[in-house]
Amino acid sequence: MLMGLIMTLLIALASKLLVGLPILSVMGTMVTAIVLGMIWRAMIGVKQQAQVGIDFSAKKLLRLGIILMGIRLDISDILAAGPKVVLMAVLVISFAMLLIPRLGKRFGVDTILAVLVASGTAICGAAAIAGVAPMVKADEQRTAVSIAIIAILGTVFTFAYTFLNSVFTIPAYTYGILSGSTLHELGHVIAASSTGGQQSMDIALIIKLTRVAFLVPVAFILGIIFMDKDDRKNIGFRDLPIPWFVLGFIAFSIINTIGILSPSVIDFFTQASVFIMTMAMAGLGLNVDFNAFGKMGGRALGMGIIGSVALSVFGGILTMLLF
Repeated sequence: MLMGLIMTLLIALASKLLVGLPILSVMGTMVTAIVLGMIWRAMIGVKQQAQVGIDFSAKKLLRLGIILMGIRLDISDILAAGPKVVLMAVLVISFAMLLIPRLGKRFGVDTILAVLVASGTAICGAAAIAGVAPMVKADEQRTAVSIAIIAILGTVFTFAYTFLNSVFTIPAYTYGILSGSTLHELGHVIAASSTGGQQSMDIALIIKLTRVAFLVPVAFILGIIFMDKDDRKNIGFRDLPIPWFVLGFIAFSIINTIGILSPSVIDFFTQASVFIMTMAMAGLGLNVDFNAFGKMGGRALGMGIIGSVALSVFGGILTMLLF
């Protein structure tokens, strides 16, 4: 256990240092940790006795990180932003979750992998994929590959949004809505919307966190969809695929909304969630080799590109109609 935990800890620390570089700053620590884990496995290898600790990081720490991530979400901010923000999030998520798996069939992509990429695109990148993965019975290969695809897409689209905003000078509020409703990771939203100023970043974060809040119902619905047919016929309340760790996410968001914690404590939990999730991503990376990415990733990346472009166009149309 200890050997595997130390490996994921070292990779997480290295990721935290490397994101200080301009090229890697947009990718964030979690995505960098996956890449470093894959490189470690390819160049150094992973001893069998370290596997227990690596699996603990990839599974148990992952869920703990998602629970703690709820501290970022203030439900009152979402409610104060009005029904249009919630409607925007619902429409964007529904569009991506319906379109991308259909594209996956056209591209010959595995259904589970397509659903994972759709979840990461629709909701909140790596965290959404991690939350949805156990509900759709995804293995670590598919989970890590889909996270890597979202990382590539999110980074490219962040640069594209920043470039387009500098060329066309989109109004700050409009640009914030577009960024918050269509970009993949929270880090991508912050990086892109910050170029539009404080007003742009504020509305972008509210919309993005509204999308994050929908992780719970989406995970629940997918859990029912991916149940065996026989189990679905005889389903009772105790048999419902409730993602208990996601309920922990809700509990922490309620704690933040009530306002019983000081800003310094909230900041501590936020930083802890990011670091714990980074260790978890390192564990995922250590369980994946480049050959697996080559076999599964090529077509899925093409699917993700078309899906993300379509989502950006759809989000742009919604922004003009609703705001």
